[in-house]
Amino acid sequence: MSHYEIPPFTDKGDPVNYDQTGSAKHGRSAQPADSNILMPTGPKADFRNVKTLSDGTHVSVVTLDGPKSGFKGKVWVWAPKEYQDAKFATSGFPVMIALPGGPGNDSNYWSVGEFGPDRLSLEKSVSKWYEEGRSKPFLLAMPILNPGPDTHGIYWDASDIPDQPKMGTWLTEDVPNLMKANFRTIKDRAGWSYMGSSTGGFASLKAVLKHPDKFKTAIANGPDIVPDSPLWRGHEKEMRENNPKVLAKQLTAAKEPDVYIAFQVGTRENTATINAVKNFMATYGKGPVHTKLWEIPGGTHNGATYLRMMEGPMQWISEQTTGPTPSS
Repeated sequence: MSHYEIPPFTDKGDPVNYDQTGSAKHGRSAQPADSNILMPTGPKADFRNVKTLSDGTHVSVVTLDGPKSGFKGKVWVWAPKEYQDAKFATSGFPVMIALPGGPGNDSNYWSVGEFGPDRLSLEKSVSKWYEEGRSKPFLLAMPILNPGPDTHGIYWDASDIPDQPKMGTWLTEDVPNLMKANFRTIKDRAGWSYMGSSTGGFASLKAVLKHPDKFKTAIANGPDIVPDSPLWRGHEKEMRENNPKVLAKQLTAAKEPDVYIAFQVGTRENTATINAVKNFMATYGKGPVHTKLWEIPGGTHNGATYLRMMEGPMQWISEQTTGPTPSS
């Protein structure tokens, strides 16, 4: 009955409270372990359980009415089991905003997706890699990417295109602020990362280059390199302001701050995608723009390909990531 989600034998839809390590439970003051930790600012979101993993952690969802963007959409979240560990009760955790490819307007396949014969998932992989010393125990935020389906070639390039929903603000302000409101996070940009595939890879690449003061690292899987939505027509100035090539050139000229972008491509992907990534790295991967490429033998343009080999990129960006710090 639990498998078929028949009440009361399922916890799907139940409220999820992630902040269970407060002073009442552990008999200690819930003061941050150091000045770089941001305790939950509120208001508390109404997270509802979508799936309970075998280790007892929860993937939950909330409908976020973005105060900055004015856009309303779903965000799935997950906290690793270490988040509930008493030794991390006053510690901040790094956040990874994971973005899908494809339409990405009614779901985010990283949230509950299981890939391949091994039934890999992003959540289980992050836990495994942390136990192996390859990854930080990231909090995951998995928002929708587009305000509508990509019919007739329409998509929003994760940007604030004039006269369109402000998806750039949604992804780089409203979603991070949701995490700050509800979780113990890191004040410093070294606690904030993006990961995405295809269009989500473009969004991840652009977010770090456009806002290097807020985000330090990204994993871009088989990404688009330049904005190419037909909705940009007549808005060339704004399109240029959201072009990773332009942004990388500006950051290089400024000489700081440093950002770290891990690329993944499958060897069986579209040749144009592979070449675009390599050309971007050769031209713009200099100075403060640090890049590294992982080529996946036999890999194609899909989430299963990228997740299967993502431990390398995760380890590389984790080396640049802050937190959590256990209490003494």
